[in-house]
Amino acid sequence: MKPSFFDYTKEALAARITPSFRAKQIYNWLYVRYAQSVDEMANLPKPMREALANEYDMMPLRILKREYSSDGTIKYLFALRDDKTIETVLLRMKEEQIDCNGTRTQHAKYTVCVSTQVGCKVGCSFCLTAKGGFVRDLSAGEIVAQVVAIKKDNDIAPERRLNIVYMGMGEPLDNLSALSDAITIFADPEGLAISPKRQTVSTSGLSTKIDALGKLDTGVHIAISLHAVDDALRTELIPMNKAYNIASIIDAVRRFPIDARKRVMFEYLVIKDKNDDIASAKKLVKLLAGIKAKVNLIFFNPYEGSPYERPSVESVKAFADYLIAHGLLATIRESKGIDISAACGQLREKEMQTL
Repeated sequence: MKPSFFDYTKEALAARITPSFRAKQIYNWLYVRYAQSVDEMANLPKPMREALANEYDMMPLRILKREYSSDGTIKYLFALRDDKTIETVLLRMKEEQIDCNGTRTQHAKYTVCVSTQVGCKVGCSFCLTAKGGFVRDLSAGEIVAQVVAIKKDNDIAPERRLNIVYMGMGEPLDNLSALSDAITIFADPEGLAISPKRQTVSTSGLSTKIDALGKLDTGVHIAISLHAVDDALRTELIPMNKAYNIASIIDAVRRFPIDARKRVMFEYLVIKDKNDDIASAKKLVKLLAGIKAKVNLIFFNPYEGSPYERPSVESVKAFADYLIAHGLLATIRESKGIDISAACGQLREKEMQTL
């Protein structure tokens, strides 16, 4: 299988292309003009276009299916070149605003939730992705191309910046090399120009890999999928907790380089009668003492066959109120895409069942 242009940082591509300045032009075609073939790269000499077409692939994935939510969320199922499938989600965070004169006063704002692996090794008991097991890592190009394909599919102008969350299928830190390259490619000012400050890596808590990401000093934000305040429950939810327990994760977070103006995000999936009680809220306050933290409370999205249930609005609000009253910044994430295959891995699982 030929390599894809999307796999390379601009510097790495320049090292492979002669003359090297052509890499900048190729980047413009890929990330600004959304070119679909080398033939479109009109400012490259024809012999060079022919040689590049023989040596490189363009888009390493294709749209297999879309699901549209009434709230503007779009969930994509992508097929890769080896016909493996992954999910990506486009979240509309703010709507476009037009005044009475027809003038746009605010652009729509988007977040893209990207996958980093086909399947996942972590095996979280609440996650449908785990059901299919781990298949393989994505390349940097397969990570980056998810965003390019979505921008093109939705006619999102090249200059419109997005937020990226590595929170789809897979554990990002389990694919650290490709993740690091993807962060660099996204951030390139002559490409998609998505600053690391707009990129968030969500991890289930590989504490040694949190340290490794910190040493790379990429400038990205980090979100910890905590979900429990004691090791017994967390091991039930995330079996990997046996190797990377809560204490090791909290210690790694304390070592992670954080922009002084920012906070560490702790994702807390609220599950009925599992972790939605005030006693858990009290333990969470104690656990995060001294960390500049933000807790994002997430309603569990039920799916067929899951042993877990969605908590009540009242219990989640009471949980949030307790955290806030005791000095923690806490938010309740608005559920998006709940009328479609919202749970991670759900669309892929449905599609596989039809094959």
